[in-house]
Amino acid sequence: MASSLSCDSAKKMVFIVNPHAARGAVGKNWPRIKELAERRLGPFRSLLTTAPGDAVQYARRAVSEGASTLVCVGGDGTLNEVINGIMNEEGPAEPEVRIGLIPNGTGCDFRRTLCVPKDPAKALDVIAQGNTRLIDVGRMAFEDGDGRRRTRYFHNLASFGVGGEVDERVNRSSHCLGGFLSFLAATLISLLRYKGKRIRLRVDDRFDEEVVVLNVAVANGRYHGGGMWVAPDADPCDGLFHVTIIGDLSLPQVFYDLPKLYNGKILQVKEVRSLSGRKVEASSEERVLLDVDGEQPGRLPVTIEIIPSALRVLSPQGTPGSILPT
Repeated sequence: MASSLSCDSAKKMVFIVNPHAARGAVGKNWPRIKELAERRLGPFRSLLTTAPGDAVQYARRAVSEGASTLVCVGGDGTLNEVINGIMNEEGPAEPEVRIGLIPNGTGCDFRRTLCVPKDPAKALDVIAQGNTRLIDVGRMAFEDGDGRRRTRYFHNLASFGVGGEVDERVNRSSHCLGGFLSFLAATLISLLRYKGKRIRLRVDDRFDEEVVVLNVAVANGRYHGGGMWVAPDADPCDGLFHVTIIGDLSLPQVFYDLPKLYNGKILQVKEVRSLSGRKVEASSEERVLLDVDGEQPGRLPVTIEIIPSALRVLSPQGTPGSILPT
């Protein structure tokens, strides 16, 4: 099948590959993926990461050198770095840059919202078809582990509460169980040890309360944690965050309602509230860890704002949201 991408676009295509993602499976699969991509898309450059933060620098450099399409091969953590390489204080450094996804990592949750296939050959078909969707991006200001103020962008979800502790546990583990089971095991262990946190939470000017929570998810995408359906109504093209507040559930309640996180019925739980808004602020006198696209970068206090229609992502024809001409 011939690619619908122009030769000029293909020459300006850069693959950013995390060979360590999915317990090294990406590195093992990369030669086959590269061969498929060259047949399907034509010539491109490939940059393989060796350490955390490499994908940020590679994306920034590729955009400055005129790349028109960046393809992320890895999980949500790698994609987050690519997006942080594209974004600056004013927004995307180059608004016309397109992002393609070859999902392959411990967590590949954003691809579920965008309906990007997990199979590399089918994901390459999506890139070749060239259908572009404008997505919103979250920008957050927070404290890192040393108490320094940081700014970071995210494409899928930020949360605080038990989610940050799950990330900390997952990232310390060997991931030997795979994405879904690694997240599930870390979630269960964290729940057994977690005590509800008292947080001051504000969403726009419509919600301002002190709440005791298990977790608060500020969602752009619908899923996190290897398939947990934490924000069933989230749409990364609607200009809003969908905020899911999970109250201080008892441990028996948590285990009773845990299946609802996987079947899209989490909002039916009495102790769960759902809000929407463009700005979220949270603080606490306790140590409350953050989760950002599956990584644990710091802690509260945090201010999170949405940047509407910030990035162009290659996604299947007919997915919800704004499909743009190629």
